[in-house]
Amino acid sequence: MEEASVMGFLRTILILILVYYVLKWLGRILFPVLFQKAVRNFENKMRQEQGQTNTSDQVKEGETVIDRKPGPQRETNNNVGEYVDYEEID
Repeated sequence: MEEASVMGFLRTILILILVYYVLKWLGRILFPVLFQKAVRNFENKMRQEQGQTNTSDQVKEGETVIDRKPGPQRETNNNVGEYVDYEEID
């Protein structure tokens, strides 16, 4: 059975530290590029959706358009109870 040597342990630690710093350096370069690409894709998607809604609703100037029907009005329940005047008794 082989024993772990101190040199092997130090070499492993050195490799881990080196990999950490390389990934950190690549992250500083790649993260902004990937972030900008994601933002551009999101902008394009929103512009496409906005363009689809604007082109489908061709309305003449001065024309009134109602987009949705208002929801049902709530009815108040007047049969809650009887109102009793409050009178302070000494």
